Amino acid sequence: MSYIDNSLGDGETVIARAHFHWLYSAAAWLALLVLGVVGIGIIIFISMMVKKWTTEIGVTSHRFVEKKGLFSLRSNEIALPNIEGVKVEQSFLGRIFGYGTVRIEGTGVDAVTTPTIADPVGFVRAIQTAKEHAR
Repeated sequence: MSYIDNSLGDGETVIARAHFHWLYSAAAWLALLVLGVVGIGIIIFISMMVKKWTTEIGVTSHRFVEKKGLFSLRSNEIALPNIEGVKVEQSFLGRIFGYGTVRIEGTGVDAVTTPTIADPVGFVRAIQTAKEHAR
């Protein structure tokens, strides 16, 4: 079971989950195929895939949650009422293929920037919807 599911409070539900874009996995596989002969490709592939497999990003009815880590755990959680601003960053290719990063700025906390995710605009929409329902 996922960290987000395990950390849900009473009456709290998951609104949306962010996922790595398919190009992230394609880049890892490309590194393995092209640089695998040298050995560095194996290291790049494993580090990229472990990051993908151990990162969870989601929005619940009460908060934004980001969890990272395989052997150790690091989580960033911001209550929805404490979210002051949300910014989307997409490059030209990100706009074409539908990937980008989301920066969530909260009151009294550092900003949290997600890794490159698929459909960042849809994820921001989910945050805004959850904030509206939380009021």
